[in-house]
Amino acid sequence: MAEQRSLFSPDFETVQIKPSETRFQRMRVLITVKAAPNPSESYGETVCVAALRLDLDQPGWVRLYPINFRELDGNSQFRKYDVVTLEAKPTSNDPRAESWRPRSDSFVVEKHLDGWSKRMPYLDDYIEGSMCDLIAAVRRHPAARSLAAIRPEEILALDVEPHPGWTPAERQKIDRYVQQLGLFDSVPRTALQAPRFKAWYRYRCHSAACNTHRQGIYDWELVALQRTVNARDDIGVKRAIHEKFWDLMCASDRDTVFYVGNQQAHPQSFIILGVAYPQRLKPTPRG
Repeated sequence: MAEQRSLFSPDFETVQIKPSETRFQRMRVLITVKAAPNPSESYGETVCVAALRLDLDQPGWVRLYPINFRELDGNSQFRKYDVVTLEAKPTSNDPRAESWRPRSDSFVVEKHLDGWSKRMPYLDDYIEGSMCDLIAAVRRHPAARSLAAIRPEEILALDVEPHPGWTPAERQKIDRYVQQLGLFDSVPRTALQAPRFKAWYRYRCHSAACNTHRQGIYDWELVALQRTVNARDDIGVKRAIHEKFWDLMCASDRDTVFYVGNQQAHPQSFIILGVAYPQRLKPTPRG
């Protein structure tokens, strides 16, 4: 029998209250998102991870940041859709209730959920239809929900454009990190390379007044895919992105769901952190 997360659906209208305690707490989560790495002066590169808490007394979304994934040891490295236990504490300088700061040495992988049939029972109750409502809630209350799973009404397009490269500020962070040799570093640190392309989805949500959304894709898989096909020319790399993020993930026989999250500095700006794409029982035509 598949393990069930909860007997009750979440209340999307409730504003989460950030815990006042600052101590580390044990939590058990299902990893749903590994965002693309970003430059960091302290960590070289940081990854934002989103997950669903499986603790029945505290269900809901959590954001785990910062994580330098490359520096996690073999026993601590995890994949999307791993069930993981860890220790984390509320992030003091981030007002978003979902934001927690993990202890990097506390990750323990319990198991992997292989296949959508094992994953979706955990996710189904958290899927909603209105991106517009999510943005409106943040406008009314900046501490409103900052993570969600959105099932679009219609996916209009995938836009792919050249990545402009790191900004001067981001380049400085990378250079400073690479030039520092940590106490336990046995080999030189390597610089984080910018991907060749960025991508956006354009879609309509289920709100009657939706005027479409265009949101950047910050999925780890977008960067990893480009590394895999790096030997191809630009046309070939763009074709690989289109084949996976459009032909596969948005196919008519897929029930496409976007994991979305906002940015701390710009709460009303949501980005796509990842995509779930289980097969539909009945394919629908794509516009």
